[in-house]
Amino acid sequence: MATPQTPPELPDMSVPDELQKGMAMLKVSKKKEKRVTVRIDADQGQIVYQSKHFGIIPIESIKEIRTGAQVKYYREDFKLPTALEARWITIIYIVEGAYKTKHFIVDTQSQYDTWIATLNRLQAIRQGLMTGLGNIEVRDAVWEKQYWKGADKSGDNKLDLVEAELLVKRLNVDLPPVVVKQYFEEADTQKLGYLDIEAFRRLVKLLKRRPDIELVYKNLGTLDLPGFTKFLVDTQKSQADASHIFAKFSPNEAVMSLQSFTSFLSSQENTPFTEQHHPVWQDMDHPMSHYYISSSHNTYLVGHQLVGVSTIEGYIRALLHSCRSVEMDIYDGDDGEPVVYHGKTLTSVVSVRNVCEAIVKYAFVTSPYAIIISAEIHCGVKQQDKIVDIMSTVFGETLVQEPLENRPPLTVLPSPNALKGKILLKAKNVMVAAQMAALQKQRLQAEAEAMTSSSSSSSESDEESPGKIGALKGKLKGKLASIRGKNKPAPEPHMSLRLASLLVYTVGVKCLGFKHPDLYSPEHIFSLSENRAKRQASVQMIRHTQSNMVRVYPKGTRVSSTNYEPQTYWSLGSQVVAINWQTFDLGYLITQAMFLRNGRSGWVLKPPALLPGGEELLKKRTKHRLVVDVISAQQLPRAKDKTGAEIVEKSTIDPIVSVTLHAPLWLTADGVLSETQAAPTASTKAIKNNGFNPVWNDKLVIPFDCVGDMFELMFVEFSVRDDGEDEGTVAKYCIPLVTMGRGYRHLPLHDEQLSQFLFSTLFVKMEVEDLPPSV
Repeated sequence: MATPQTPPELPDMSVPDELQKGMAMLKVSKKKEKRVTVRIDADQGQIVYQSKHFGIIPIESIKEIRTGAQVKYYREDFKLPTALEARWITIIYIVEGAYKTKHFIVDTQSQYDTWIATLNRLQAIRQGLMTGLGNIEVRDAVWEKQYWKGADKSGDNKLDLVEAELLVKRLNVDLPPVVVKQYFEEADTQKLGYLDIEAFRRLVKLLKRRPDIELVYKNLGTLDLPGFTKFLVDTQKSQADASHIFAKFSPNEAVMSLQSFTSFLSSQENTPFTEQHHPVWQDMDHPMSHYYISSSHNTYLVGHQLVGVSTIEGYIRALLHSCRSVEMDIYDGDDGEPVVYHGKTLTSVVSVRNVCEAIVKYAFVTSPYAIIISAEIHCGVKQQDKIVDIMSTVFGETLVQEPLENRPPLTVLPSPNALKGKILLKAKNVMVAAQMAALQKQRLQAEAEAMTSSSSSSSESDEESPGKIGALKGKLKGKLASIRGKNKPAPEPHMSLRLASLLVYTVGVKCLGFKHPDLYSPEHIFSLSENRAKRQASVQMIRHTQSNMVRVYPKGTRVSSTNYEPQTYWSLGSQVVAINWQTFDLGYLITQAMFLRNGRSGWVLKPPALLPGGEELLKKRTKHRLVVDVISAQQLPRAKDKTGAEIVEKSTIDPIVSVTLHAPLWLTADGVLSETQAAPTASTKAIKNNGFNPVWNDKLVIPFDCVGDMFELMFVEFSVRDDGEDEGTVAKYCIPLVTMGRGYRHLPLHDEQLSQFLFSTLFVKMEVEDLPPSV
């Protein structure tokens, strides 16, 4: 029999009295400074500050806490003295879909040290609960503190019936008063007329009862070790060590109990994302052209691309989410130093130096693999040289300035492993591009002359009408004349030779099509707008991307910084499929789901069909269907106001769940993209007035086709919506089909910005069935 396991020790969630009561400090911004009182409410999980206005910073919404030298950018921008950095706290967080930044300066060093230690500890606890499932004991403890204190309005450690009714309403369930009273009396076993903390726990247990899991447990029969092993293999399609899991959840039981089974279903051992705990596991020694790279477009913007703000924050956010390709649009600065902004718009300006300092500080925090800086150079030669000076100084040895040591002449690109810890600059080399364009014109001219000559010789024996032959010859001669006219010597392009020397493995060139692949060297990379990339879609493009890099970016008419769906461009082999990270839409959702893979390294190996030797797979077309039993949800989130506080007064939601399968536009057998179609979606019925524990038990079926076994490029989106008046999205989850766990799983739910809700899950059963070709 297994040895009983000691219950895990709960983390320290205490807060010093002085921080609970509130501490006066200076709140600063670019426009003003003012004294505010700031306190930490650990039970409610929030920082509260008050001056003329009342402000809340939910701790789980905090993305980063910056201190010391990390606040230099803002301190200099606010024109405040260097000495303040020692007591400065910058908090980056999200509220209502927008990133917010608050800056506080604490009065004394000892107070500052207390604040930082406490805040970092509490944030680490909450962030640990927002990376999937598991940590059940900690999650329950946080839940209990948050809802007990929120329910105990009078602060007397007692809940009367009215407070219990308000608690139920806050939990997003509309129970009749008579039912709430029944639960209240059942929990009040001592007939005190109120609930103390132990009675509160009994009430919570009644509210959280899971009849859905009870039914699954009952239908499985006896869950001894053989029975549990059969469940893991047959239902969950899992290869995990059943005996190890059984011993962990049932250390003293020959048969797994309902409670132990319930704990397993919500644990990290049963995560819906099968790569949840994997480190980097893919082979990272292929040429870099064999990988997808997490990529950002207009990285410097944090809003609208016509009037938004240019800032280092966009780079920091992207890099902390393992983005490996960021963009700079560089122009001449007024003070002799180049700047980054969106040209011909009203966006603000940030210096190249500040951007580079942010990149080098955050480049390898979440991933050790190479960063590619995709630069659009719009400045003169003098400030191009300044770019080289800045990057060489700031990046130092991390900047690739020449081929790696002991490398033979470049025939293939280096691997991600070979480029670990390196920063590469990608920009258009106008000199190389001009040479390639000239060579292309010479070839076109030779082809046109050959066609003209062939047409002339064949016309002597051609029985076609003289008029038709003359028209053909005229057309060919016109094409030849056009080419010759364009062959006039082009003006010498203006580019710093020093800047050109930094372009080693990512030399930007113009796309000249795929008819003459020998035009391109392995280091040549070109960029295509989303529309042109679709026009170029072909097997030839896939072949090109086996040896060369291709970058795709949003079309210029997306002035509000919306995104395309990236999976079609991935299916064509494009590695650097750049999206606007400041816009939390479907394109962003799919990109984030893709790069959760491979240890969140920001580099994901392409499927075999897109690698050398895989072309035959592109002819393979198979039929399948996704089957999802949407069983229930647990504690769906309430709407929040602009301060981050829950809107309890709002009516309880009527949740409905939709499942959508997002697939690429596949290449057809004729080698062209299939026509655009709406992504297939299936939805449950609505459950009235219950956001706490709605039960659907609806089976949703979505048929789909797959080309070349590229399940890696298909994504399943779960969306919980309110079927009431607002019909807004309540929560969502997205997962690559290839990493989707089978069987019974709890899905962690996220908000629009993909921050995980602490207590909200969706309980489903998932299968993928193969169908015969005729179905």
